[in-house]
Amino acid sequence: SDDNVMSQHSPSDLLAEKLAYLRAWSALDKQASVQWPHALAELYNTDVAWHGPHPINSHFGAVNVVEKFWQPFLHSFPDLERRDDIVIAGSFNSGKWIGATGYYTATFKHDWLGIRATGGVVNIRYGEFSRVESGRIHEVYVIVDILDIMHQAGCWPVMLPRSRGPLDRVPGPASRDGVSIVSAPLSKCNASLTLVEAMIKGLMEYDGETLDSMEMERFWHPHMMWYGPAGIGSSRQLTGFQRVHQIPFLGAFPDRRGGDHKSRIGDGAFVGSTGWPSVRATHLGPWQGVPATNRAISMRVMDFWRREDNFLRENWVFIDMIELLLQMDVDVMGAI
Repeated sequence: SDDNVMSQHSPSDLLAEKLAYLRAWSALDKQASVQWPHALAELYNTDVAWHGPHPINSHFGAVNVVEKFWQPFLHSFPDLERRDDIVIAGSFNSGKWIGATGYYTATFKHDWLGIRATGGVVNIRYGEFSRVESGRIHEVYVIVDILDIMHQAGCWPVMLPRSRGPLDRVPGPASRDGVSIVSAPLSKCNASLTLVEAMIKGLMEYDGETLDSMEMERFWHPHMMWYGPAGIGSSRQLTGFQRVHQIPFLGAFPDRRGGDHKSRIGDGAFVGSTGWPSVRATHLGPWQGVPATNRAISMRVMDFWRREDNFLRENWVFIDMIELLLQMDVDVMGAI
């Protein structure tokens, strides 16, 4: 089970790590991009394990991560500015974890991953989970929404349909408290985790015939917002979520199952979770315009939830879409 006791580390220890993390990124934002590589090499532990989206994937060691990911990224987006919408801290499997999501804002100055630079502003959506110790990152999982960058750059892949939901810039929490610098009561953290765990258990009750079998109304606020990745888009209310994402997804992957979480943490009204991969399934129906391949597939996924009273009100979702599509023989990056 991924159920987790929150008391493995004291709230003060977790808060100290969160504050160190926030200070480090804030200091980076005040520096010119040419200074970022040195500062990042200090933020990462020497032997850091860094896992990013396809086609970047995994790199090991601070020097290698800076060289393989950050330097090309900063070359393409030289005036990069990071804007966190949510930053949470918690314990998972004896590690201290920071979950963060928001946007990098920059000028798209030079081509990146074959995507042609626009010379204009671009908002780069990211989700990130970092295992930290004494202010340094030892292990990190990152999803950058590359499809959304392609959308903004006007080069949407011709082999993919347009997103069912809108691809507006995703907002931060409606409660405007996604980056808290005080410790949340343990009871509040555990209540949020318990609600998310119960909702996920409900998802697994799908009988293959009707969405009612999952009884999602028990968990989601009537005015819920679901912010999906490019290729899917955002939706409102449970019926909107079912139309935009759940019905097509269950039709394509009816046997999906979760697990293998690298991190699942609760911090006040917020919960964050990631797995690498955290979903495994068989591709048994059409999805994203791709006919069923009958192949076993896996998905790198990240979620951030906000609880309001006894319901989930907002859900920020990341899927490494390009890596998933590649498993179906759709090479998005190769078609640029």
